Amino acid sequence: MPEHSLVPRPAQIAPGEGTGLVLDAATGISCDEDAQGTALWLRTELGAATGLAFPPATGAGRHIRLSVDDSAGLSPEGYRLTIDSEGAKIVGHDPAGVFYGAQTLRQLLPPAAYRRAPLPGEWRLPAAEITDRPRFGWRGCMIDVARHFLPKHDLLRLIDLLALHKLNVLHLHLSDDQGWRVEIKRYPRLTEVASWRHESQVGAGDPPTFDGRPHGGFYTQDDIREIVAYAGARHIRVVPEIDIPGHSQAAIAAYPELGESGDLQVGRRWGIIEEVLNVSDATLEFYRNVFDEIMELFPDEYVCVGGDECPKGQWRNSPIAQERIKSEGLADEDELQSWFIRAFDRYFTERGRRLLGWDEILEGGLAPGATVASWRGREGGIAAARAGHDVVMCPTQTSYLDYRQSDSPDEPIPVGTVLTLADVYAAEPVPTELTEEEARHVLGAQVNVWTEHMDSPRRVDYMVFPRLSAFAETVWSSGERDYAEFLPRLTDHLRRLDAIGVEYRPLEGPRPWQRRPGVPGRG
Repeated sequence: MPEHSLVPRPAQIAPGEGTGLVLDAATGISCDEDAQGTALWLRTELGAATGLAFPPATGAGRHIRLSVDDSAGLSPEGYRLTIDSEGAKIVGHDPAGVFYGAQTLRQLLPPAAYRRAPLPGEWRLPAAEITDRPRFGWRGCMIDVARHFLPKHDLLRLIDLLALHKLNVLHLHLSDDQGWRVEIKRYPRLTEVASWRHESQVGAGDPPTFDGRPHGGFYTQDDIREIVAYAGARHIRVVPEIDIPGHSQAAIAAYPELGESGDLQVGRRWGIIEEVLNVSDATLEFYRNVFDEIMELFPDEYVCVGGDECPKGQWRNSPIAQERIKSEGLADEDELQSWFIRAFDRYFTERGRRLLGWDEILEGGLAPGATVASWRGREGGIAAARAGHDVVMCPTQTSYLDYRQSDSPDEPIPVGTVLTLADVYAAEPVPTELTEEEARHVLGAQVNVWTEHMDSPRRVDYMVFPRLSAFAETVWSSGERDYAEFLPRLTDHLRRLDAIGVEYRPLEGPRPWQRRPGVPGRG
């Protein structure tokens, strides 16, 4: 049965009539206007793997038919896939639903359907009837390109992998103490100076050691437009993050007037940095100008401002900060941070956007229109939902894919607590403490990929997969989850990742070249 290899698991699946559909030179693709994007994607992807042309089809014949029908009794992003001897038909509630149906159709083919050139063999779709829909509207992955830059080619590849798993949000962490990764025309030093650092900390030791190698990179504005369009064609929204008022040392290094302590270098060390933005009118104006360009590049409703891990020591000793606390009638530095965030919440609201921030934005009072990404456990999400604010759940215990995958000394990155594949699969995004009404504020969940210790795309592959495959099922599939039932499907799914070239962590543990340096090989 095909359900043994579909990831994420569909809502309903049943055997179809007949022997299914063999794809050959006569197989075409037909579509209505709203499904044209998926038809183009499917023709391109399957054409590369099979060597078949899949010409536009009309009239009768054993074709693949794609259509959008919002009266077909399907949920948003839902689809119905029917495969029989007459052909394959995908009906989606909306264009996204058609696309996800096409992703499922591709999974029903042999794993070689994910290669870039054809291999010998038959391309048969099994007869099946599948009706499917997502559990959550926010199914996300945050990738930190600030700590270690991910070149555009590799970011586009990640977008394809998110789409394969029916995820629909790419949260792009574009700035931090250690780097600024997006071109801002008005402030060229953000890429001339802030986009690279002299060296990087190696590991999490104390005292720290450094590699002595410069590291940098950034996306031009045309790169960003390409990334956003590429993701949009795969029904993935791209949410940008520019961190304020903490995690801003790179920006301060480029424009020292933004900070509290004068000249700095772009950060080399990991962890919480004491440097913060000052709260002058000029600094707020600087970031309003930055966000104007960000909003022009990223059309999504949400803009993330970070707001996390903002030390207050510099503000306690700052005449500018203390005067602002006094003039605004604020109680303390926590309320000053809230005031800072609220200023941008108003700014975004006036422009038809919504602010997203990590759960520290709750401190000192939450901005009225803000959405909270709850990372320090579930408590921030619970508090925000009870106060009527929307929430994206991403607690460290279940969502941080930079955390080590076992307690073995073989693991290459011994960071954080152990977060196994089974842990990710078993995680429940909606806290049981919430009432039904409060739970409606849980938009969904995301995994977070912080890259302090991932200095190459190969390392990102190892840390992200296959845990992201398990996460995809938690946010897409409704009903009870059974890890023992999931594993055989995942084993088949890994053959797809093999065909793509994803260097995931094998279920039995790291390969010899993936192990932590200095750990002897096992002979």
